[in-house]
Amino acid sequence: MLLTADVGNTNIKLGIFDDGVLVNKLRIATNADSTSDEFAVELYTFFQIYRIDVEKVTAAIISSVVPAVTQPLREAIGIVTGVKSLIVGPGLKTGMALQIDHPETLGGDIVCGCVGAFDKYGGPLIMIFMGTATVLAYVDEDFTYHGGIIAPGVGISLEALTSRGALLPSVDLRAPKRVIGTNTTDCIRSGIAHGSACMLDGMIDKFEAECGKHCKIIASGGLAPQVICNCRHDIAFEENIILDGLSSIYNRNKRSKNESE
Repeated sequence: MLLTADVGNTNIKLGIFDDGVLVNKLRIATNADSTSDEFAVELYTFFQIYRIDVEKVTAAIISSVVPAVTQPLREAIGIVTGVKSLIVGPGLKTGMALQIDHPETLGGDIVCGCVGAFDKYGGPLIMIFMGTATVLAYVDEDFTYHGGIIAPGVGISLEALTSRGALLPSVDLRAPKRVIGTNTTDCIRSGIAHGSACMLDGMIDKFEAECGKHCKIIASGGLAPQVICNCRHDIAFEENIILDGLSSIYNRNKRSKNESE
């Protein structure tokens, strides 16, 4: 079995793959101050809760955008499973060419999400990540990454609005039935939910106009379902696409290692 770990700014998403199929997953809070022992306790608890035989875990791979967490988590995986994890970064084979100014700066989560999406849908594609930041990335039909955009995440936008406006209440992200709100709560909800959807629709239009191609569009992230349902484009939601990409990248490197031996 393969253990995958997607370390984001807010959460760490763990997944267990058995013969290429995601069979278990867990989300824990990202804490940059956690030690390897603390991560090991959480990881061991994960195996206990889902009754996973740790002896069957023979490989692991990590994607991380929080450098302070990468090594402690890698050590924790080693403590619990005895496996040395691969780290997504320069030198690891992904199958995807990077046509950007500084390839070494591209986040591992973006790489994994795009790999997972291309393997499932092919290209050209626009991959949308809706987490701490909202990211749109473009991959062409030849599996080449060309870049994208980074915007404030939906949650951050809402938090900034309500925390800086003394008379503005905190609200959920359910889009009201009417775009034009008749009370403060619905006005905020419409601005965030419909406004975010319009931003995605507008950016998708601009991406397709610039590349001159009609793209497959895939979205991931906890807040994505609440936003993309208000978009006019057909957007597929893939909750586990980064974990799927991690599995694909591991398999590419495993095959490459076997071929070189």
